[in-house]
Amino acid sequence: MSVKTAIVTGAAAGIGAACAKRLASDGMAVGVLDLDEERCADTVAAIKAAGGIAMALGADVSNREQVFAAVAKLRAELGPVTVLVNNAGVTDFTKFEDIEDDRWDFVFAVNVRGPMLMVQAVIEDMKSAHWGRIVNISSSSAQTGAIGMVTYSSSKGAVVTMTRSMAQEFGPYGITVNNIPPGSVMGTIMSEANRDRFQIPTEVLLSTIPVRRLGEVNDIAHGCSYLCSEGASYVTGQTLGVNGGRVVS
Repeated sequence: MSVKTAIVTGAAAGIGAACAKRLASDGMAVGVLDLDEERCADTVAAIKAAGGIAMALGADVSNREQVFAAVAKLRAELGPVTVLVNNAGVTDFTKFEDIEDDRWDFVFAVNVRGPMLMVQAVIEDMKSAHWGRIVNISSSSAQTGAIGMVTYSSSKGAVVTMTRSMAQEFGPYGITVNNIPPGSVMGTIMSEANRDRFQIPTEVLLSTIPVRRLGEVNDIAHGCSYLCSEGASYVTGQTLGVNGGRVVS
């Protein structure tokens, strides 16, 4: 059986890196994409050290030309892309009254247009193969809302709806589209950069999580691995909550 080629965005660190490494361990060749190609070196090195196949790619996911160029480069080197993990994203903690057009547009450009462009760049490969897996990383804030995060949570809500619509459109081609909304995951670029902004003390947060621990990036990677597997061929348009059992609406 030929090796499947995957691409993971925002894969220089955090959840993206964990997903890239896990898919490589599952036997896929992986395009490790981030805004700065050089930052992908550690993820690529880790995959190769474990005996996997990986290639670093640099692109702004909100830029159509850069996205299509990066995918073309990967396709030329490692073959048609039939697995896509849309993980790249930016956060925002702007108070609602202070949201400006430029900030709103920037967050939606990366978090919503980015996944759309990535799918457009790979969808013909998946249709030709009559097989594909798309996993969009959304956010638990899309399910619950979040104080001071209207821009971010709204963009991630759009990702959830995009997932459902794409699942219906691409299902006849053997392509599944699902999303994972990480909940209370430490070790991500966003969580580490914004620790001082968290509104709920850790001990209080833990009391709301049945498994009584915070999430780790590998927890998301394991869920991603399942959704990208042959065994998930009858799972599409779904939101897979990897959140320790925390109740969300």
